[in-house]
This record gives sequence, structure tokens and C-alpha cells, in this order.
Amino acid sequence: MIKSNKKISIIVPCRNEEKFIDSCINSIVDNDYPKELTEVFIIDGISTDNTQNIINQYVKKFQYIKLLLNPQKTVPFALNKGIEAATGDFIIRLDAHSIYPQNYFSQLIYFQQQTNADNIGGVWITQPANNSLTARVIAIASSSGFGIGNAQYRLKNTGKEPFEVDTVPFGCYKKEVFKKIGLFEPELTRNQDDEFNARLIKNGGKIILVPSIEIQYFARENLYKTFKMFYQYGLFKPLVNKKIGTPATIRQFIPLFFVLFLFSLPFFIFLSKITAIFGIFILVLYFSLSTLFSIKIAFAKKDFLLLSVLPLVFFIIHFSYGIGYIKGIFKFLIFNEKNITIQSSR
Repeated sequence: MIKSNKKISIIVPCRNEEKFIDSCINSIVDNDYPKELTEVFIIDGISTDNTQNIINQYVKKFQYIKLLLNPQKTVPFALNKGIEAATGDFIIRLDAHSIYPQNYFSQLIYFQQQTNADNIGGVWITQPANNSLTARVIAIASSSGFGIGNAQYRLKNTGKEPFEVDTVPFGCYKKEVFKKIGLFEPELTRNQDDEFNARLIKNGGKIILVPSIEIQYFARENLYKTFKMFYQYGLFKPLVNKKIGTPATIRQFIPLFFVLFLFSLPFFIFLSKITAIFGIFILVLYFSLSTLFSIKIAFAKKDFLLLSVLPLVFFIIHFSYGIGYIKGIFKFLIFNEKNITIQSSR
């Protein structure tokens, strides 16, 4: 265990997480960071399942674990409640859908002190929510470059030293960061981390990814929940761009252009022979790439059953994000709507 005298405040937003919250809290309890320097705030969004009962069992057993209620139910409200309650030198934001290694907190603090990062985090090792073929394929597609682009924390970076990035999952922040640039945006049911980290960089902050710190993250278990999640990622991305005044990344536009192309395909086909050939070529190119990446993954995994679902999951990820992005443009940029009511549920 790496010695440290820095107090850490761990905040865990959750809602209806009875399937995952027990494993998450156990991994927190089993961590090697000194318990006298640890406080844990689990912020529940008025769960309708057994989540609160499970949390309360740990609250009764461990004095450093506390349950806070979040009547607004969404993640940014939960994060802000946790930050306001925190007394630590560092605030570590966790997710109930994940399991953390035993040295997770001590490694974060160690590398923070080595790099003086304003926010530091590890990488996702995406796991299937269950043993079904669909769940396994969703986990694979969600950690594939073809599926999600160059989001470094979702991809394997084995052997690399810590390096600067635009965002990390479940960051470890200096507490003074929140005093300097404010809290998480309440309107952002999704992508609140992206907006906050973009704001942090805009104000001169540094974000570091440590590839050796690995988080076991559980992907969605079915196609509907996968569609809903990536749709919401796309939906709130234009609002993120509006908040920070510029697009945070280039990769966000690829699904948008893909969906716009699909909607324009009839126009390409009927306009002229040349545009029809061009439109069909782009469509064939996309599905060829999807198939090639699926075959490559199936060979690597030695599981050719994956080929029956992978192209479909790739399409769902890209299409749902693109559709959400288009709606977000109209909702937040054209009609200038406010959003503080959408509930974020798994």
C-alpha cells in the first residue's frame, strides 16, 4: 500500500442498482487506502428497487459510509450533493456499475502526486452484464475503436505511461477544482463529466489517464438499454458544446454525419446515377467495415457466434448516438430548451 496523509471523499451516484451496488461497495470496502482518511457518500436517486436497503446494511456496519438522498434523481444533482458534503483533499467520483481494484484509491493519489493532475483516472475494462451472447457482444462493441472511436479510457493502452487526455471516467479531482470552476451542470443528465472536464481544460487544468489503473465496468445487458444510453449520449452532446462554447472532440460528429447520410440516401439515389453510385458505395463501405471489424474480433476471441450480433450492435451504437445528436441540436441549440427533469436510469 502506498502511504498517504491525504483525505479522500468518494461519491457514488446511483439509482435502481440492486444488481451491481453490492459488488461496487464491497470493492470500496476492500480497498487498501487508510479508512481513517476515507469517507464515502452514496447518493441514491430515490430507488424503487432494493438499492437503498443494500446500502443501509453497509452504513450500519461502516461509520465512514453514508447514504444521501437525491430527490432530483439524476447524476449531476447527486454528484453536486456529494461534493458539497465532502471534506477530503481529493474527491473521487465512482459509478455503481463498476468494480474497483484493491489499490485503486492509493494508485490514484500516488499518480496524482507524481503528475500534479487536476483530474486523474484509469481505464475501463468493459465486462458483459451477464453471460448471454447479446451482453457479451455489447461489452465488446462498447470497447472497440470501430464502435466508440478513440475514447482512450475505453480502449486498451497496455504498457503506456500516464498521459494527458480530454476526459477520464470516474475522475479523482483536487477539491479546489470545484471552488475554481464550479460544480457539475444540472441540465446534463448524460455527458456531465465531458462538459466538466472540457471546462477544466479550458481553465488551464490537466487531466491524466493512467493505463495501469483498470476499472471493471459492466456494459448494458440488452439492445434496448444500449440504444437508450448512446441515444442520451448523443442527445446531450450539443448541450455540452453549447455550455463550453466549442465542440470538445471531433469523434462526436461521425455518428451524426452517418445518420444524416442515411436520411439523405433516397436523395442520392434518385438525384442522378452518379450520386446513386456514391450513396450506395458509402453504405456498402460502412457495412463492409463493420463486417471486417466483426470478423477480426471473432477471430481474436475465437468465437464466431459473435458475428451474428456484432454488426447489429455497431449499427445500434452509431445510429442511436446520431439520432440523439440530431434531436439535441433541435432541442438545445435551435429551440433553446432547458433540461433538468429527465431521469437517468439503467
